[in-house]
This record gives sequence, structure tokens and C-alpha cells, in this order.
Amino acid sequence: MDKVEMKPLDNTSVDIVSENKKKLMELFPEVFTEEGIILDKLKSVFGEYVEDKDEFYNFTWNGKDKAFRLSQAQSTGTLRPCKEKSKNWEDTQNLYIEGDNLEVLMLLRKSYYNKVKMIYIDPPYNTGKDFVYKDNYKDNLKNYLELTEQVDEEGNKYSTNSEQNGRYHTDWLNMMYPRLRIARDLLKDDGVIFISIDDNEVHNLRKVCDEIFGEDNFIATIIWEKKFSPQNDAKWLSANHDYVLLYAKNKEIWRPNLLPRTKEQNKRYKNPDDDPRGPWASSDLSVKTYSPEYDFPITTPSGKVIELPAGRCWMTSKDRIQELIEDNRIWFGKNGNNTPRLKRFLSEVKGGITPLTIWYRKDVGDTQTAKKQLLKVMPENVFQTPKVLELIERMLFISTQSKERDIVLDFFSGSATTAHATMKLNAEDGGNRKYIMVQLPEPTDEKSEAYKSGYKNICEIGKERIRRAGDKIIEENKDKEGIEDLDIGFKVFKLDSSNIRKWEADGEDLEDYLKTMVDNFVEGRTEEDILYEVMLKYGIDLTAPIESRNIEGKEVYSIGYGALFVCLDKEITLDIIKGIIDYKDELEPAKTSIIFRDNGFKDSSVKTNALQLLKTNDIDEVLSI
Repeated sequence: MDKVEMKPLDNTSVDIVSENKKKLMELFPEVFTEEGIILDKLKSVFGEYVEDKDEFYNFTWNGKDKAFRLSQAQSTGTLRPCKEKSKNWEDTQNLYIEGDNLEVLMLLRKSYYNKVKMIYIDPPYNTGKDFVYKDNYKDNLKNYLELTEQVDEEGNKYSTNSEQNGRYHTDWLNMMYPRLRIARDLLKDDGVIFISIDDNEVHNLRKVCDEIFGEDNFIATIIWEKKFSPQNDAKWLSANHDYVLLYAKNKEIWRPNLLPRTKEQNKRYKNPDDDPRGPWASSDLSVKTYSPEYDFPITTPSGKVIELPAGRCWMTSKDRIQELIEDNRIWFGKNGNNTPRLKRFLSEVKGGITPLTIWYRKDVGDTQTAKKQLLKVMPENVFQTPKVLELIERMLFISTQSKERDIVLDFFSGSATTAHATMKLNAEDGGNRKYIMVQLPEPTDEKSEAYKSGYKNICEIGKERIRRAGDKIIEENKDKEGIEDLDIGFKVFKLDSSNIRKWEADGEDLEDYLKTMVDNFVEGRTEEDILYEVMLKYGIDLTAPIESRNIEGKEVYSIGYGALFVCLDKEITLDIIKGIIDYKDELEPAKTSIIFRDNGFKDSSVKTNALQLLKTNDIDEVLSI
């Protein structure tokens, strides 16, 4: 897309060295190490790649530089809308995208930069049985389109990354690295990412994430109790847990939401002395950190003198303890002669529980729970390794706000448990979270129950699960007020090559080729296909509303209530331009831009006059496609 008139570039910069370093660290944490800034890495961020490097402490592997460059590449593809595969297309704010997640993330980067509140991924664990393929550093989109035909250019079928492969860890790292770098760009400043993993790659994943998100933004390694029964056929120890790595975009900004208190936790609060402040629980008033001024005897109401053993003292001063006694905040027991304890009132404790780093199956379920949950929705037994709804619900609960329209992204979506969990939690707390699911259309095994049931790839399983899960949630909550407003729909998009023709002529058939280039759009593509490509390249949310109006026989589209106007017809006249201006004035957008077909104006004179007319009506950005 060539701009007819360019908008000015903002060249303002901070002139304080410390502020520069702070901003640089926020933007590019990977260029900082224990020794300071890696200048070669900083150059590579801006496209200047240095081959020879001095030795320093860092995490590297064969192909890392190529993976880094791939993470900064621009996609030549697009996402084509598939209304017939969607649910509630006109009303939903949720997205399901079929395609290679690296290419899709590249396409989403402009529209969703700094907009995603939470990312959860359950990537391949690199166990030797995972479905994997190598990214093509020259043309990843072509690579994907070949792979969706289930063979590569040499006719090789999809394969796994076996342990016999000499680049076993390297191939996995090269797959994960560029995807995580782009994922960081999508996160909001107060956003977080959760990544499920096991012992095979947790050590490498931790190092990669330390580099990409910054070691200072590491929150925790969560232990999930995924199994209860021992695996007796295990050669060594029976593994009953997986890990979930948690990183923040900016640890200083992000804080977890507190988990709700349970009935069991509240049971320990009693009110034996009928205190008007309500139930309370007592806690030790002494501490091990010794201070002589806090070591003194306390006389109980019954007259008994309490002295602490050697090495312990009270937690505060004598005067403060006397104030607490007078305020009835010290408990001496029913008969008034016990060692004093501090009363902590339920009404005064914080409104929830700080999340722990160990998540037990009794609280968030296990692998057996996950399988049963999916079978309730899809009894065909179509997916063997789903995640647990409650596991992802907990992540959603502690990292998103119910009323904020927070966006949740899962770019290894599998059976779409994240979408299911998002809808379920929204139904429970009246939330308005939105999801983006991305999944490679990995083919199902011809011997599997999924294939026999008609599901030829994992995307078909994920979409059907969302359809059924949404209907089931509505049915189970039909008596709940406002349940009819729950968003259980999703817009389906599929990764494909651009709708805009590329110049690919050679000398022999140039004349014939020029005839085909009269129309610069790919044959068979619709205006809607082109509109969504425009939105992606222009940086507009794929769920932004699109309206159309016929002006002087030409179709004019308004995207985002007038943030952008698009007219793809030919023979554009000044009357049509005046009609677009009236349309803009009616919608009153704060700022607007217009895109026309490159050869859409009736003649060059009309084009020149049109640009001047638009400019005088406060429309300075006019683009061509």
C-alpha cells in the first residue's frame, strides 16, 4: 500500500540518559546482561546484524540469530474472514484464527500491539512425540501453505522432533523464540503470560523468557499437580506435576487479583467473646527476631505474669501492647490466664487470598478432570490432552478484570480450553473478557476417533468445542440475570497469501502479464477479504464494526465508526468525494483516514482535486491500495 500523502513522523525523544536507559530496558530487555548493554544485540534489534561476537554470559544456540530476525520480519500474508465457519459473526468480539501462529502473530502485531491483558499457551513440550515443523526463514507463509497440504516441497509429511535428532533442543528453541518475542509486543504494560511446560524444556524456557521479558519480570514458577495416582510403569520417579511459568510485561505495574476466601478458610474465625467487630482468629504475639526493648513481662487479667522463653520477644512495644489490650485486641483465653495472642478480625483482613505457587488438583483439577470435562461437551473422544477449565480459569481470575473487556490470547489453542474457560468465567462473574485463539490446522491421525468422527484437523475440533460449550453454558445458566448477553460467538479467520497482487512478471510474457495487472487484486478475493487486510495493515482491531453506504452508485465502507473509510470501486468522481465527506461529518470521528483503489479515480485531474477537497475538510491522510 503506497501512501498518496505521508503523515509527519514524530521525532521527539527523551534527552536524559537515565530515562533513555529505562525506556530501552522496557522496550528491549534482551539487550541487557550482567555486564550491561550488548551493543551487537542492540544493533540487531534495528536490523544491523553482527556475526562476530565477543564472549559474554548469555544463552545461545545454533540458529538463534535467524530466529531473532524472523521475529522482526513483516508478514506478506493476510487473514481472510470465514463467516460460514463462524458463530454470531455480526455480534461477537471473539476471534478464532486458523494458521501458523508465527505468521498470525506477525499479522496481529500492529492491530493488537500493547492490547492483550493475558496470554496463556500450552506449547509442544518437546517430548519426542510432538507435532513440529521448521520455520522457513526465507518465506514462512509459503512454508505454511505447503504444510497445510500436509507435505513440504520435497513431499515430506509432517514429522516429530525425536530425541535422536542432533538439534533436539535447538529446533524447539528456534520455534519458540520468535513467537515469544512477538507475544511480548502484544502484551499490555500490565499484562502477563502463563506458559505450561514440563521438565523436558523448563530450564531452556526459563532462560529464553528471562531474555525476552527480562529477568526482573519473572513472577513465579507455578507447580500444577496434574496427576494423583502413581504411574507404576515409570522407570524412575512418577511425575505428578507440570510447571506454569509466569512473567509480567512490567512487574512493577502488575499485581495479581486475590483469590476469593473459601468457607473452610473462614471457619477458623470465631467470636467467643461476642466482640461487636465480628469473628476473629488469634495469632502469636511473639517473634524470634529478638529486641531487648520488646522483652518484658505481661500480666494477664487473672493476675498471672507471662514471660517469654529466652531468645523470643513480643512483636511490638509495651505501650503499643497496652493500647491493644485497652482496645480488646488481645485474647488471654476464656478464663483470662493464657499467654496473650493478637486478635485478627475477619472484617479487617484483605478481601481475598494471595495466590500460591503450588496449585493442587483439588482446587484446579488434573488431567483426568480435563478429559471428563471435554467428554461432557464432545463425547466423541476427539482430543487426548486438553487442559483443565479450572486451571485456566484461575489464571484468568488472577490476571484479568471482569468488566474491562480484557483480551485473552492463546496461540497454541489446541482443543480451545482457553476459549471455553473465558466464556465460563464470564458467565460466573458477569465479565466481558474477549479471546483470540490461534491454531495450526494440524491434521488428525486417520486412525484416531477424531478423524473417524469427521474432524480432519485440530481446528475443526476447537471450533466445534467452542460452539457446543457456549450453548451448554447458556443452558446451564438460563435462569441467571443477563446471561442472554454472554458472548458465545467467534469470528473465524484463515491465514492466506495477500489479496494484493505482487509484481512477478518476466521478460517473455510481460505484455500478457500487464493485461492481468489492470486489476491489482488477486482473482477470487472479495471486497471483505481486502477490507480485513486493510484493517490488519492499518492497525485496526479485527472486531471493529464495519458499515457500508452506497454513495452515487459506489460502495463506501466505514470502519470503526469513521476512523477509516475505504472505497474499492473505480471511476471515483468529486461527487463521491463530497458524499464521503458528508458521511464523515455525520459520524464525527476524532480523526479519520481514507483508502482508495490505486487506479480508482476517474482521471488524474479528479484525483488531484479530490485530495485538495479532502484536505480542506480535515482529512490529511489519503492512502492507495
